[in-house]
Amino acid sequence: MEMGGAPPVVAKKTTHTPKAIIHQKFGDKACYKVEEVQGDTQNGCPGLAIPQKGPCLFRCSLQLPEFSVVSEYFKRKKDAEQSAAEKALRKLGVDPAASNSIVREPWDELISRLSYLFADEFLSSLHPLSGHFRAALQRDGDLYGLIPVSVFAVCDTKLGNICKSINPGVESNPFLVIPLVLKAAASGSFATSEGQLWMRRQNPYPPEIIQSSISSQLSSPESIWIEAVYIPYSLEKNVESLTLNVSSTGYYLDAIARKLSLADTSKILVSRTVGKASSEMRLYFSAPEWYLVDLLSDLNVEEVNSEEGSFNARASYFSGHAIYGNAILASIGYTWRSMDLFHEDVSLQSYYRLLISKIPSGVYKLSREAILTAELPMAFTTRTNWKGSFPRDLLCSFCRQHRLSEPVFSMLSMPLKQSSEVSGSCKRLKVAESSAEETEYRNGAGVVPHGNESVGSGDTFMCEIKIYSKLQDLIIEYSPKDSYRKHSDALQNSSLRVLLCLNTYFKELDMPLEKLASAADIHIYPEKFAKTFASCPSIHNLRQRNETQRERLLDSNSINQPYIMPGHELYSFNIKGPDSGTSPSNGSLAWEHMKERVESNDEFEFEIGVGAVIPHLEAVVTQMSVGQSACFNMDLPPQELILAATGDPVKTISLLSSKVCFLEYSIVLLRVTEPLEDRMEQALFSPPLSKQRVGFALQHIKESSAATLIDFGCGSGSLLDSLLDFPTSLEKIVGVDISKKSLSRAAKLLHSKLSRNSDAGEPSGGIKSAILYEGSITFFDPRLYGFDIGTCLELEVQARSASQKRYGEQRWQVQFIRSMGNLNQKDDLGSNEKLKFFIWKCSA
Repeated sequence: MEMGGAPPVVAKKTTHTPKAIIHQKFGDKACYKVEEVQGDTQNGCPGLAIPQKGPCLFRCSLQLPEFSVVSEYFKRKKDAEQSAAEKALRKLGVDPAASNSIVREPWDELISRLSYLFADEFLSSLHPLSGHFRAALQRDGDLYGLIPVSVFAVCDTKLGNICKSINPGVESNPFLVIPLVLKAAASGSFATSEGQLWMRRQNPYPPEIIQSSISSQLSSPESIWIEAVYIPYSLEKNVESLTLNVSSTGYYLDAIARKLSLADTSKILVSRTVGKASSEMRLYFSAPEWYLVDLLSDLNVEEVNSEEGSFNARASYFSGHAIYGNAILASIGYTWRSMDLFHEDVSLQSYYRLLISKIPSGVYKLSREAILTAELPMAFTTRTNWKGSFPRDLLCSFCRQHRLSEPVFSMLSMPLKQSSEVSGSCKRLKVAESSAEETEYRNGAGVVPHGNESVGSGDTFMCEIKIYSKLQDLIIEYSPKDSYRKHSDALQNSSLRVLLCLNTYFKELDMPLEKLASAADIHIYPEKFAKTFASCPSIHNLRQRNETQRERLLDSNSINQPYIMPGHELYSFNIKGPDSGTSPSNGSLAWEHMKERVESNDEFEFEIGVGAVIPHLEAVVTQMSVGQSACFNMDLPPQELILAATGDPVKTISLLSSKVCFLEYSIVLLRVTEPLEDRMEQALFSPPLSKQRVGFALQHIKESSAATLIDFGCGSGSLLDSLLDFPTSLEKIVGVDISKKSLSRAAKLLHSKLSRNSDAGEPSGGIKSAILYEGSITFFDPRLYGFDIGTCLELEVQARSASQKRYGEQRWQVQFIRSMGNLNQKDDLGSNEKLKFFIWKCSA
């Protein structure tokens, strides 16, 4: 971005209102007084006894140092004020409609702003920059009253906006404000030094002004100890924690300069806020000499000069603009709320939490306070099932962290009958009637006016999303193919799709963007996308240390992984528990005989089957019963996740350096919440329909006098478990299901009951063997040949398909039993589409 002494860019000719022009000329000396008067009564019914009030009208009186004017009557206050200002301008001989009439050029505005900042009254005001002025007046010797120029841009928003109008490059690099301020200062009553980055007032402040300003600050301890983070520019060096010692009568930038080995505090450059906009967390760094020379000699310092070798990739990633040399991340500064110095500790954990907050899954992990356990879910089912921040909020937070514009959500509605045809007639919901509503919409505050859940009772919704850079370059565009009955579901699902796409990119930073866009069905603009996230590959490393993540068992009381017999897919379990001595914990680092707790949650609730937790944890939990505890090991996740979770990063880093370090999880299953439909079933039917179906099946099986039985879609083994307690002629039972997790739970249940009955010497109703297979009812399996009877609960289409198959010389004869209404009523094949329970009898 080019810069010049007298800027080559012509200042924009902004249309100024009469009131704005008056303010530029007279400032606070212009006094507006608005009076409200009652308009004449306009009663169309003279005989009406109730008096009717006329409309409220406003008239404005404008008092200037030399004269005053009064406006006409208007329905709005601001119209009366503008009219009074226009009258005053005409009285001054100024035509408000004339192009660029007396409107101050940006350079003049910049000089005027600096004059105000160095005025006597500003020193005692509540302003972030006035705090620096007061602190500078307590410096000794030649440093008395000297203020680093870099603080002007970051502490005074108005000055920064003026500089943006002169050089738009300030938006992406705030340090371009420095040469502009120095040039403006050269033409005003300010003292500067050639080649130095400081300013001071030309004439000293009156002693009484200084005394009143400094004495107004509250008493503070002699010194303040503040924890901060040191970020070396070399990626080979680790980020470290340090402590700043700030004297109560000193200047905190001097303390930072000492930590950066700087003799001249004016060479410290201060970044924009990092993290939340309301925080005072900033990066402080000492730019190399070549950078300062380029900055002051109007050269282009936008591009990263990798040849210099001092580019700080980590600090630049947080700030959103180029930072060179070593940097310090600290939360310290002056605010609008108090004249005292604000400060907060910034620990290594804070640094790593800030780092993972720039990743979609990291934002979700932080919202759940379970960094080592939670994962960004793969699906949004319902608002009640979703835990943590909602996808739309996560997406907005991600855009803010990367200094992008707020995502734009566009809602489309279409008739329900055409929802499967995206090309059918659909209408875009009108969401912005005014500029205020448009701003709210772009900020993701809502897509449909409050209270309007749908445009029509039969409408479905789709939500399009666009993400722009700060310079309004389109980066990502998503147009969904699926529609939803609720606009909130459409909004959240579209947001989740975009988040998952971005999360995939951060996990596989070397993935070609074309492949990423194709896999996610999202349009990515490669050039703009690559530029926006250019520094990510050098910062993030989300790959596992060991790509083959395997759980290792701690001891014999651990929940064992199922053993799969090669070629037979037979699950055999060796469950010895429960391990009642294990305490609940999300994870801890273990090294030989040393162990460090990293993260712990008293309770953590998640939805099964949507990927809301790490797969290892879900695989173990699905095999557990309520009240049981378990313990398992796994390879280490990315280091930044561990350091973001631990409360003692220094000790944890020493453990991570060990080659035999691993992560140990200890869990206790507190409760299992059934889905809403199951809870409704239990509330409406007594006993629940699921138990009625099992009971009816048991009676039917007993009447069949079968010796062998196979249960298709056995799930967690509810029917097989009931058969062990029910007297039948069965000797062998087999369960088949496509879900390994369900088979694991079924095996645990059957093994526990068979072992208990065997120990008690009680045969399980004549059943001698129980076997589980992984498989499907829709595919032929020779192992299923030779059974007397087959059952299938809760499956419809698959059962109808299976009824047409031949297993060897056997043909399945199908009989359907309703589960809704009268359970004793039977149907022929195909006469009812809502069948829940099927029984097969085998005939040669």
